Amino acid sequence: MIISDSTSLIILFDLERLELLSNIFKMIYIPKAVYEEISFKEDIMLPKFIKIIEVKNSELLNSLKNLLDVGESEAIALAKMKNLPLIIDEKKGRKIAQNLDLKIIGLLGIVYLNVKSDLLSKDEAEKFLTTAVDNGYRISKKLIDDMMESL
Repeated sequence: MIISDSTSLIILFDLERLELLSNIFKMIYIPKAVYEEISFKEDIMLPKFIKIIEVKNSELLNSLKNLLDVGESEAIALAKMKNLPLIIDEKKGRKIAQNLDLKIIGLLGIVYLNVKSDLLSKDEAEKFLTTAVDNGYRISKKLIDDMMESL
């Protein structure tokens, strides 16, 4: 089980590659604010392995909202509350999550785990990441190259 912020979900929905998540996670929880972010343009049908959870108001959530957008804030607060790892890609949110002792993974990590589990070839991974970048996902070529080299 894992909690997810919106960025990786948006890319995976847009590129129709949700299996990259279901390959490695049995269940993904998202806060309501994340669902609203990923379905901003149109209503989307969530697969059975993604469930929406209401995040209770807390001191942590309120302090996070002063630093981050509401989706990231709810995702971090939920991960902390449930003591689960977090899928998050934005640099500032990742840093805050790490400071809260949360285990984090991003889109590159998801791709990496799929390749390491022989669910995606290196070539497929490189093509997917190139397509993601071409479709607006911001990630440095150096990070992609470093990940590909580590496979």
